[in-house]
Order: sequence, then C-alpha cells, then structure tokens
Amino acid sequence: MTASIRILPSPVSTASPHVAILGDSPAVARLRGVIEQVAPSEATVLITGESGSGKELVAREIHARSRRAGGPFVAINCAAMPANLLESELFGHVRGAFTDARSARDGLFVQAGAGTLFLDEVGEMPLEMQAKLLRVVEERAVRPVGSDTTVPVHVRLITATNRNLEEELSAHRFRSDLYYRLNVVEIRVPPLRDRGDDILLLARWFLLRHATETGRPAATLTIEATRCLLEYPWPGNVRELENCMIRAVTLSRNPEISVEDLPVRVRGHEEDFTDFPSEVPEDLVSMEELQRRYLVRVLEAVAGNKTRAARILAIDRRTLYRLAERLHVT
Repeated sequence: MTASIRILPSPVSTASPHVAILGDSPAVARLRGVIEQVAPSEATVLITGESGSGKELVAREIHARSRRAGGPFVAINCAAMPANLLESELFGHVRGAFTDARSARDGLFVQAGAGTLFLDEVGEMPLEMQAKLLRVVEERAVRPVGSDTTVPVHVRLITATNRNLEEELSAHRFRSDLYYRLNVVEIRVPPLRDRGDDILLLARWFLLRHATETGRPAATLTIEATRCLLEYPWPGNVRELENCMIRAVTLSRNPEISVEDLPVRVRGHEEDFTDFPSEVPEDLVSMEELQRRYLVRVLEAVAGNKTRAARILAIDRRTLYRLAERLHVT
C-alpha cells in the first residue's frame, strides 16, 4: 500500500515509495503551497488533521522536497507500542539494558541519520515519554536505555496528531513545553469532506491502482454511485475511501461500480439530517435530539476544536462544555 493513505503494517517503517499529493481542490492547493514553503527549511513541523486524512503523506512530501531527501525517512506510530518499548525504539539501548537486550541497538533518532524522523500520533505519547522526548529535542542528543553516555543526533523531526493538542494541554495530558517545541510550524491537513471533487479523483485513482495490481480492467462509477460518494461525509477520510473502493471492486460482478456495491453506511447516508420526510409524529425527534445531532455535526466539521465550535454556535466555551455534557456528546 502506498504512503498516502496506508496504515503502518508495523509500528515502524523506513522505506515506502513516494507518492505526490493528489487533488485539485483549493484546500489541497493551499496545502501544497505551505509544504513548498516549509520543506526547504529545517523547522520542526507539527501536522494536524483527522485520522486517515493523509498526515504521513504530507510528512513524506516535506522530506522529499527538503535538502534531506537523500537521507532516510523513518516513521513510527507512537500509539502502537507501550512506553517502555517506545523509549528503546526511539533512543536505542545497550546490551543487557533489559531482559531481551542481547545486543546493543541504535534507536530511530540515530538510524534516521541526517534524514527525517516522523512521529505519528505523538498526542498518544505518555507524559513520562514526553519529558524524555523534550530533552532530546532540546539537547539534540539521545541517551540509550541502560547507558550513561549520550549520542548526538542530526535528524529533522516531524510529528503528527489527530488530537487537539491545545485541549490536551488544558487537560494536562500533554506538556506545554514540548508542544511549543514541536509546533514551530503547524500544517493542517484538510478532511476529505472539504475537498469537493477530489473525492472522485481519488476514488478513480484507487480503482485504477487496484486494476493495475490485479491485472483486471479498471472499474468505473455509475452516476448514482458518484452521487453517493460526493454526499457521504467520509469520517474516515482518504483511508475509508480507499477501503470502500477495494471492497466495491472485490464484490462487484460488473465493470461498473453501482450504488449496491457500496457499503450500507455510504449508500444509506442522508445529506441533511434536519430533513424529516416522514409526516408520522412517531418518526420525528425531540428538540434535544435535534440539538445533539447539530452539536455532533459542528464538532465533526471543526475536527473537535471546541473554541471554533463555540464560535460557530455563538456561545462561550464553558456553555459548550455544559451543553455537550447534558447531551452526552464526547
């Protein structure tokens, strides 16, 4: 699977083919512009965005356009392993540092050399590990587990998260000093629902790639299937779209992908949740349920950013938190 939308098959990856960011939407054009500005610099970058939106692809694009492109790109999912293993993976260890340490091993900060180290899901890192990462960022050196000496590192650091780290700061789940070290430049990856016809461009690209990989003719989309793809909000973003296309091609018996080949959640989606076609009173919902649905929709639209949500709803943050608690919206 290519780097743009892949789920890491293991927590760590050091090699994957480079794929340019696909899309013609204004949101993607702005994203490309920011990448072009940031890539030649040595600035530490924090990439934010919803799960499945393509944050690793952005990190790879920055690396490919940087002066470090000749070095390795090393990626690790910080949520994929416990803190004790993560420390050894990042910083390395000496022989005998723990039970299974039969030989010394360089960590990813050293393995990445003068290339780029990408820490995905950095918002999931435990506080203890955050303190150790902060020291590395400040001192530009790592101390392998079990060692008394430090090793200098020369890597460029790029991190990513689907969490709202400002809210994590307020909840004391993320260190403010580390946040400001990592967030020298923030790049926001737009969700798929904000990319317009890019949905169809990506869907056709996935269909073509699947055809190439399997030696089958490329499938096409019916008009009805196209409409469903454009109306669905894609909460799982590009990753969900890819899985949808693979499923459709696998199950379809025709050269065209029809509505029936799409998952139920996609073909059964109603664009406007406030439209209640039924005239039967029992089918209508309460005002509280309507409020809950709208609050969920607003929070989804701003990727959980409570400050932006409160601004849209014309209420203060404290009122928003009380409303969310009363309506059981997390």
